[in-house]
Amino acid sequence: MAEVQILSRVIDDIEMIGDGEEVVEVEEIEDGTGEEEVTSKPTRSAFMDYLRSPMIEIVVGQGETSTLLTAHEALLVRSPFFKSTVANFSEGATTKRIELVNEDIDAVGSFLEYLYTGEYFPRALGDSRDAALEVDPDASEDEGEQLLRHARVYTLADKLGVAELKALAHSKVHRVDSTAKGEIAYARYVYGNTPRADTTIRKPIASFWGMRAYVLRHDAEDDFKTLCLEYPEFAFDVLSFVLDTREKKGSERDRQDEPPRSSKKRKGNA
Repeated sequence: MAEVQILSRVIDDIEMIGDGEEVVEVEEIEDGTGEEEVTSKPTRSAFMDYLRSPMIEIVVGQGETSTLLTAHEALLVRSPFFKSTVANFSEGATTKRIELVNEDIDAVGSFLEYLYTGEYFPRALGDSRDAALEVDPDASEDEGEQLLRHARVYTLADKLGVAELKALAHSKVHRVDSTAKGEIAYARYVYGNTPRADTTIRKPIASFWGMRAYVLRHDAEDDFKTLCLEYPEFAFDVLSFVLDTREKKGSERDRQDEPPRSSKKRKGNA
């Protein structure tokens, strides 16, 4: 009965985009400018169409700790990774199973929740950029559990090619208040699971520690040192931020101390 109620709520609350095709209409703006406004109206299909698609089995983890999940194919193929994998199944296969042996079960669960609802727990309690997230009673920020939750969703979304979920996860990171040890756990995960070119998530970490290292490192100095030795790129990024900031402040100070030049002098030097 609980599953039926949840499914009913999802169907009532969500209108999913169909096959992605768009009907483009051009309308003339009635303001006398003669310009034209282009409006896109995506075609839509009933959410039930997704639920009528075949079920795909997803095995997360391996061995005794593995978990079997299921999801509708029409939703999964919104991910380029799953679309490519599903395309390799033989026609007429009675069972379609995909194994994600190295992924985090909670991150995969958040991914599936996003596919069905367009969001994942914990959700923002408002539309503003700084709106707080729902309280997660099972997560403790002493060890950075909430930060790690969103970081794992971020890296999973990157692997699966779901840019919107990746951006959503990153936006939630900045809504979490954590401790020094929690921030270190988060930084360790990011620098261990993202490429160096991913400045979207790495740069804010470097700037965060660059601005607060003097205070925060005293709360977790040994862990901070270990992290710098374990990931030299982290130490370099933080140092680069500190030096760039000092250089910028020094240049601004020099410009302020420099005496103004007269127009005659500028003309004579021309």
